[in-house]
Amino acid sequence: MSNTVFQGRSLLAEKDFTPEELEYLIDFSIHLKDLKKRGIPHKYLQGKNIALLFEKNSTRTRAAFTTASVDLGAHPEFLGKNDIQLGKKESVEDTARVLGSMFDGIEFRGFSQDVVEGLAKFSGVPVWNGLTDEWHPTQMIADFMTVKENFGKLKGITLTYVGDGRNNMANSLLVTGSMLGVNIHIVAPDSLQPTEEVQKFAAEFAAKSGSKNMITSDVDKGVKDSDVLYTDVWVSMGEEDKFEERINTLKPYQLNMDMVKKTGNENMIIMHCLPAFHGIETEYGKEMFEKYGVREMEITDEAFRSKYARQFEEAENRMHSIKAIMAATAGNLFIPRV
Repeated sequence: MSNTVFQGRSLLAEKDFTPEELEYLIDFSIHLKDLKKRGIPHKYLQGKNIALLFEKNSTRTRAAFTTASVDLGAHPEFLGKNDIQLGKKESVEDTARVLGSMFDGIEFRGFSQDVVEGLAKFSGVPVWNGLTDEWHPTQMIADFMTVKENFGKLKGITLTYVGDGRNNMANSLLVTGSMLGVNIHIVAPDSLQPTEEVQKFAAEFAAKSGSKNMITSDVDKGVKDSDVLYTDVWVSMGEEDKFEERINTLKPYQLNMDMVKKTGNENMIIMHCLPAFHGIETEYGKEMFEKYGVREMEITDEAFRSKYARQFEEAENRMHSIKAIMAATAGNLFIPRV
């Protein structure tokens, strides 16, 4: 496959790429990880400049884009929420045109999907969605890369997401899994299940890939025979006023060892995109314990530290997958067969 397939394209939402293109990016990520482990240089972005725009903070996304850029031979420039004036003092279009004239690629992590789409429309360079309130495509390449590394395949695997089924992670897992032939179960209370629009997207892809999806509030039914149990924080950034409500609503959907046993699958794995509330070692954890009496939220410490857990492999894979995305869309060279 040549770089003309990907060259100059933006990754704004998973549905913008074909299933075959997503699979290629996953395999390319595994290939670049192998090169990294063997110390083989892969400077696909030699001499290029990459802008990293962060309205929302993130340890893993910033670290992954920075290290990936450097490994590829590029210079990353971080611009935090105090450095950018998107939609405040300067329009998205004006910002995009300025940054596009200086940089060879732009990453955006923030709230609005409209902003990342505006950057792509007006910048003239590839734009990568590091997370918005609707989608999290760079995470998806890392996640399904992790699944393929553990099971050797994607088609036919059953991944069950438990918790807040309306957030960007649930949306992305449901749609991306449906594209790739992975059976996706969303196990969430009725009030927090994916919107009809997202379910419709997923159903259209599932009809083509053979993915068998399930949206249910029944934990026992939803987790049975799962290969992967996946969860995320109960309260997303910007929703901090909802902690008490979410804790009360989502307690039955906590990923714990009892839920692991309910899968009936000794070879299953646990995934979490992090950060995770699995104890009271953090300021947030202590605050939640003092206010609501909970030591653990979406995942128990026992499950988080169990032999099934793969969240740290998954976190490392953010770097390798982001590297593949950037190299494919903004790289200097033809993409190798993998």
